Amino acid sequence: MKRFIGAVFFITTVAMVMVGCAGQGPKQPLPEFSPQQFDMSMYRSAYDNVLIILDGSSSMKEQCNGNEKFEVAMEVVARMNQTLPEMGQTAGLRTFGHHPSITKKPTVMQYGMEAYTTKGLADGLSKLGAPGGTSPLCMALKAAAGDLEGLSGSTAVVIVSDGKDMPGKTVDAAKALKDKYSSSVICIYPVVVGNDAAGMAIMKQISKVGECGFLSEAANILSSAGMANFVKDVFLEDAPRPAPVKVRLDSDGDGVYDEDDKCPDTPAGVKVDADGCPLDTDGDGVPDYLDKCPGTPAGAKVNPMGCWVLGDLLFDFDKAVIKPAGYPDLAKVIEVLNQNPNMKVVLQGHTDSIGSDAYNKGLSLRRAKAVKAYLVKKGISEGRLKCEAFGESKPAASNKTEFGRSLNRRVQLMPVL
Repeated sequence: MKRFIGAVFFITTVAMVMVGCAGQGPKQPLPEFSPQQFDMSMYRSAYDNVLIILDGSSSMKEQCNGNEKFEVAMEVVARMNQTLPEMGQTAGLRTFGHHPSITKKPTVMQYGMEAYTTKGLADGLSKLGAPGGTSPLCMALKAAAGDLEGLSGSTAVVIVSDGKDMPGKTVDAAKALKDKYSSSVICIYPVVVGNDAAGMAIMKQISKVGECGFLSEAANILSSAGMANFVKDVFLEDAPRPAPVKVRLDSDGDGVYDEDDKCPDTPAGVKVDADGCPLDTDGDGVPDYLDKCPGTPAGAKVNPMGCWVLGDLLFDFDKAVIKPAGYPDLAKVIEVLNQNPNMKVVLQGHTDSIGSDAYNKGLSLRRAKAVKAYLVKKGISEGRLKCEAFGESKPAASNKTEFGRSLNRRVQLMPVL
């Protein structure tokens, strides 16, 4: 008796598995749906072309959870269409099967291939009649090879079917499509309606043909969130992010950004060149804003104030005699004057602060005249040279130290162009 009961239980279990979605259970409403909108500044189309292949064969008339599988398949495509953004893709809808009273053709192009619009695909979907006939997915895949003729770029092929009663060459047809366009990317995304084990297996094989697609179950993508995830995973990819805006600093406010500024601490208001360095119009190495003697001729030796000086032509205390150490500097002055024959020079004599103003003014004049006499002797026209006496009135250094006073016993040259 136990053996008989066990046999009955086994036969009943097998029958239930074989029936699967074909069973006439109570109808379960499809999930409520509201299409998710994508921020398209964040995404771009992952594919240039999209081809949807929809199963309209007789097996799609079967019930699954109380719903006709063909109605579920239609709803999958409709919800996909409402969620997928228009991004300039080329799209098409091809069906296979259908009742013989509707069409004698095993596969029909219902929409496209053309520039994808939500309305266009919806209109194509509205043309479909009742399911019926055989399941020639292999013929739809063969026709798809022609649908893609002349198109460039990558292609997503979405197959919505229960996978049942497929001819043996269906997987081979998918491989032939892939091989025909081997130079471009073709990814296959089967969406299985129902839970037929054999159909699920063949659809899984097809998904692997493209080497970049994946299998989905219709029941998992009918909700708003499920369909949004499906559309994002299949059809969208992250848009390139714009390069971050680089904040460019100009710390010293001279109009030259820090990364280009070779003189980053220019005082406010100082005119600068393209490198951010203070202008040095006469090229003497002293910037204009510090140069007390602008217009110094090229090659002239200057002091920190930009004035043409005889660096080693310093005089002993209370003397106006040129020391031998000053001759090289005087030779340089002669060279500069010969290079600028139209230039005249004012020889400005100076002293330290020891002695009376009157005496020092006379001493500074004697020093200037000593330099003039030497230059004239070396061939410089006397008419190009003028002497001025400043005494102790314009020190170059502090008079509080012997070293500072030694620097003040000098002759400066002021060019007159």
